[in-house]
Amino acid sequence: MTVDLNVVLPLASSLLSFIFFIFLIDQWRERRRSYQLIWAVGMLWYALSAGTEFIGGAYGWSGPLYRTWYLIGAVWVAGWLGLGRWVHVAGGVVGVGTLVSGLMVLTATLAPPGWIVNPDTHIPTGELFPGYLRLLTPFFNITGAFALTLGALYSTYVFMPKRRMLRYSLDRQQPRSRLVGNLLVAPVAIVVNFLASIPVAVAALVRGRLNSRVPATILIALGGLIPAITSGANRFGATSGFFVGELLGVAFLFTGFLVSIEVFREIRIPFTHVVIARRAEA
Repeated sequence: MTVDLNVVLPLASSLLSFIFFIFLIDQWRERRRSYQLIWAVGMLWYALSAGTEFIGGAYGWSGPLYRTWYLIGAVWVAGWLGLGRWVHVAGGVVGVGTLVSGLMVLTATLAPPGWIVNPDTHIPTGELFPGYLRLLTPFFNITGAFALTLGALYSTYVFMPKRRMLRYSLDRQQPRSRLVGNLLVAPVAIVVNFLASIPVAVAALVRGRLNSRVPATILIALGGLIPAITSGANRFGATSGFFVGELLGVAFLFTGFLVSIEVFREIRIPFTHVVIARRAEA
C-alpha cells in the first residue's frame, strides 16, 4: 500500500493544529487574556487550512476549496498567529485586513477550472490568483511570521542568562539625547548580547538551571520560521517542502507551548479538572 504524503502530512497538521486550538481555548477560558484567544483563532485557521489540503489531496480540488485554502492559509494564519501579544497595537488593522482580504479572495476571477496544483508535486500554489491579491499576502504572512519569530526570539533573550557585551539603557528618566542614542544602540546590542549569551545559556541548561521559557520560546521561533520559509519557497515554485514545513511548524509551536512553565504548572484534560501531571514549583 502506497502512502500519499500529500494526504497524510496535511491530515497530521490539521489534527495537531486542532488539538492545539483546543488547549489554547481552554487556557483562554481559564485566564481570559486576549492574546490567548488570538492565538487560538490563529491555530484554528492553521487547522482549517491544512484540512483543505487534506481534502484536496484525498478527494480532489475544487474552486471553492482552493479559494478557502488560499484565504486561510496564505493570508490569515500567519497574520493572526503573529498578532498575539501585539493585539492592542495592531488588532484593528488585522481585523479590517481579514474582512477586506476575504472579500477580495472570494470575488476574484480565476481561470478555469478555478484551482491549480504543481504538476510535479501536486501541491497547490497561489499562482492562479491575480497579481494584486498575491501582493496582498506578504502583508499578512511575512509580517505575521516576522512578528511571531522575532517576538519569540526576544522573549528568549529576556529570559536567558545574559552576558552583556554592549550595554544600553532604556530608562525614560535619562536625558532625551542619551535616550535617543541608547534606542539606536539597542537593536545592535541585543543581537550581540544574545549571541554572546548562548554559551552561558547552554551551560545553564546542562546544570538544569535554565528557565523553561528559554527552550519554549526557541521552539516557538522555529515554529514560526520553518513554515515561513517553505511557504515562501512555494510562492516561487519550490513546493516539495511545503507540507513538511507546515507539519514541523505546528509541531514546534505546540511543543514550545507545552514546555513553557507559564502555560502549564499543571497539565490536565481540556475543559475538565482531570490533572494528568503537575509540575513542581521552581
